[in-house]
Amino acid sequence: MRSVRARAALGATVVVALALTVAGLAVLLVLRANLTDQAGLQAEVAAREVAGQLALDVPFDRLDMGDEEDHPVQVTDEEGRVVAVSKDLEAVSGTGTDRVTPRPAPSPAVGDDDGDGDRHGGEDRDDDDDGGADPGRGEISTDEPDFSNGTATVDGDRAGYRFAAVEATTRAGLTLTVHAGAPLAAERRAVASVRGAMLTGLPVVLLVVAGVTWLVTRRALRPVEGIRREMAAITASEDLSRRVPEPGSHDEIARLARTTNETLTALESSVDRQRRFVADASHELRSPIASLRTQLEVGAAHPELLDVPGAVADTVRLQALAADLLLLARLDAGERPGRARVDLGALVREEAAQRTGDRIAVTVSVPEEGGPGVTGSRGQLARVVGNLLDNAERHAEGSVEVTVRAEGGGAVVAVTDDGAGVPEAERERIFERFVRLDDARSRDDGGAGLGLAIARDVAARHGGRLTVTAGAQGGARFELWLPAARPDAGAPDRP
Repeated sequence: MRSVRARAALGATVVVALALTVAGLAVLLVLRANLTDQAGLQAEVAAREVAGQLALDVPFDRLDMGDEEDHPVQVTDEEGRVVAVSKDLEAVSGTGTDRVTPRPAPSPAVGDDDGDGDRHGGEDRDDDDDGGADPGRGEISTDEPDFSNGTATVDGDRAGYRFAAVEATTRAGLTLTVHAGAPLAAERRAVASVRGAMLTGLPVVLLVVAGVTWLVTRRALRPVEGIRREMAAITASEDLSRRVPEPGSHDEIARLARTTNETLTALESSVDRQRRFVADASHELRSPIASLRTQLEVGAAHPELLDVPGAVADTVRLQALAADLLLLARLDAGERPGRARVDLGALVREEAAQRTGDRIAVTVSVPEEGGPGVTGSRGQLARVVGNLLDNAERHAEGSVEVTVRAEGGGAVVAVTDDGAGVPEAERERIFERFVRLDDARSRDDGGAGLGLAIARDVAARHGGRLTVTAGAQGGARFELWLPAARPDAGAPDRP
């Protein structure tokens, strides 16, 4: 079952079915228990009425047993013999004995102990003519009666009954047990009626639940289907400028649509940057390759005209550009920097020492106690410092100054030149790839526009930042901030 709507409808239907089944069973059990208790109460009342008559020594054949069809009665003595039954009682079960034929037994009348079964003269005897004997008073047991379920056949009709057993003691001390029943037909009809209604209504309720769940889920998932269709169209057309529809609601689906559009925007921007990068890289590579090919073809035809220094210079440019492109590719792929401890002051001194014979002198200022330590890749950080020095020397008029200091829980390398500076509106643009503000400058004298982009990317990968401001002498001031070395940093990375 692959449809979310079908799974939701099925799940809701199963849950409701289980809940209704459990609730229905509970209702039936409670209803049956209440009706059974009512029948037991009726049986107890009928049994106590007969027991009261026995306690008053009413003869067995004169007992008023009420409605004998609704309340069949069976009276037994201490030995379990049946001494009286209600009229038309043909069979009984659930009372301890299934006999319904009375056997001769002593009369409940006081003094009638001759065993002749005479049940007619006891009520006319005077208890005071007993030679002074006090036979006592009859009584009814006040204990909770015993209840049981059984059947009784009255005048040919067999039905189920709830029986109550109540004990009564005559004045002569004879203990009798009265079993009186109350019909369970009403209880069974009520339970059957409720059960039938539940069995009839349950499928209808489940169909309604399934249908409503299907419709509600379909309506709720309709925007998702729109998002899916638009994403399929975007995939087929490869047009990342398209966006999925955003519903007007403020639920999870609306947030999903907004997040999807944000992802498409980021993806479109990334693809555009990648395309521009490829185009710019191809453009930058075309010039030195064409120049090198021309020189080699001329040298092959006229060896005396071969410009070896020019060919070497073009090869060096190609090598540097290839190295920059490779480093950018590694950075874009998410290459993690090393965890070695780097002495930033020593690193700056080494990079400045390599430029001793350059056109512009580089002045280095490092704290006497040594430069602050940072964590990262020594090779990448050296590339950043080298790119900043190359940029400063390219634009400086007479001096470049480099300072290293600790600041804000990290280390700062500031490179300042006395050149023309960077216009404030262009201070972020210069960190983009293949961007050069001096378009009139020849490609041979300038770089490919990757140095500052590489420097900022490396700084970001190391948890730092690279910014540019105006220098004190009017030139540009680049500041590289890096977090201080972590306590778990590895051993110092040697050059």
